[in-house]
Amino acid sequence: MPKYLTVSALNRYLKFKFDSDRELQSILLKAEISNFKRHSRGHLYLTLKDDQSQVSAVMFASHTNQLTFIPKDGDKIIVSGYVSIYEPYGNYQVYITEMMMDGVGDLYLAYEQLKLRLEAEGLFKQEKKKPIPLLPKTVGVITSKTGAAIKDVINVINSRFPLTKIIVYPASVQGVFAKDEIVKQIHKANQDQFVDVLIVGRGGGSIEDLWPFNEEIVARAISDSSIPIISAVGHETDFTIADFVADLRASTPSHAAELVVPHHRDVSNQINQQQYRFKKHLEHLYQQLNQRFKQIISKPIFKQPLRLIQTQEMKLAHISDRLNHQNPLSMIDQRVNHINQLNITLNQHFKHYLERLENRYVRTLESLDYVNPLSIMTKGYAIIKQNEQIKKSIKEINQLEHINIVMHDGELVCSIIDQKGKINE
Repeated sequence: MPKYLTVSALNRYLKFKFDSDRELQSILLKAEISNFKRHSRGHLYLTLKDDQSQVSAVMFASHTNQLTFIPKDGDKIIVSGYVSIYEPYGNYQVYITEMMMDGVGDLYLAYEQLKLRLEAEGLFKQEKKKPIPLLPKTVGVITSKTGAAIKDVINVINSRFPLTKIIVYPASVQGVFAKDEIVKQIHKANQDQFVDVLIVGRGGGSIEDLWPFNEEIVARAISDSSIPIISAVGHETDFTIADFVADLRASTPSHAAELVVPHHRDVSNQINQQQYRFKKHLEHLYQQLNQRFKQIISKPIFKQPLRLIQTQEMKLAHISDRLNHQNPLSMIDQRVNHINQLNITLNQHFKHYLERLENRYVRTLESLDYVNPLSIMTKGYAIIKQNEQIKKSIKEINQLEHINIVMHDGELVCSIIDQKGKINE
């Protein structure tokens, strides 16, 4: 079963393709106006054509306020914009963002090409822009010394903040030599380092009149400047390459003068406000410190300061005791005393041990004495021996031989005269 698309899906897909094509998102067209219509809301609807083709176009009211002429059928124009699909009808058309008469088309084309190239290099990036001093002591102005622009700048600065010095770096701002003179004066200002900020500009005019400020060498001189630069070229609707490269863009020279210095009344008001806030801050700080001081002096230590000394003395005594305890000589004395005590204890234990051994020896002697035959003999007993053998019975005795009678205090040698007892049993 084949898969079908809806018309809406097809138009949506084609619009996505158009909007994804980078070549169609920034175009320059040279054409003639036909079928021109102005909508009540300010939008312009027209057809762009040449001798062979035509295409529908629209310019929304948000872009028409930059027009310097009133378009009409038959006008030869240069337009920039993008191409996309109008999804409800499936028609592709040109969406115009800028429009000018074809008489300045070549200059405008060069302007757009240089703008795109410098933008790609990063000269327009916000992070490259230097901050403008809040209250510059000296302002440099690069413009024609005889034009109205320099008079406007001087009058505005003098009226707003008369203490600011002004140094004029005169340069042609129109003609073939203008770009070189502008670059020369930018370099001179950077070499002199007399000014805190530069205003570079002129009054309004045609694109040809303003062209020196669209030159690449001027743009690069502004970008390379170590001094912050305010671009003030033409009228409010005029935009030059210098405006994009400069650290700040002013719509007119007078506007640049207003931006570069504050009004003295505003400065005075700010000073007064700062003084008031500083005074309040000091009062608040004084109250805090005073309260803190009262809390501190109300503590018992300040009412009885000797306690602090006594406490420190106790700490010192404790530390001294610890130091004495850790003193090597004291530790040696302690060890010697300990050894002496151990020696005394050892002698006592040894003495007691000898006493126990002596008592045990005496008791052993007494026990041996109880079983010693000699001890029994003191009680009247005797030992009979014959031929050095102890005789226990008369049956063992030979009557013909002598016998020895051993008593506790000596020995008797005897002959047997008679024998009585149970001899024959």
